[in-house]
Amino acid sequence: MGVAWDRGRAAEALAAAYFEMLGAEIVARNVRLDGVEVDLIVQDGRTRVLVEVRYRTRSDFGGATASVDARKCARLRRAARGSVRQHPGLTRIDVVALTLDADGVHLQHLRNAVTD
Repeated sequence: MGVAWDRGRAAEALAAAYFEMLGAEIVARNVRLDGVEVDLIVQDGRTRVLVEVRYRTRSDFGGATASVDARKCARLRRAARGSVRQHPGLTRIDVVALTLDADGVHLQHLRNAVTD
């Protein structure tokens, strides 16, 4: 599969471990909702959370958070609508951005990163 794929999966595993440390339950990984791949689906209390995990080794061009552009946001909104149809209730979209530099891995969690 390749180094980039392995790093992406490792980033998703770190994000999942982070949510588990917060007490949330990982419901699914790498699922498709309305044709959109969602990295993680997490149950956080009564709220279903769709999580987009972004990983970068450089902060050029704004880093991992800046890589969630308008097109990606629109796709995540479509996935959220699909999630609500399958599981009515509260749904939010979070972004977990991981950046690797000389000091190690830095995790940034953006709650409600994508809204309607």
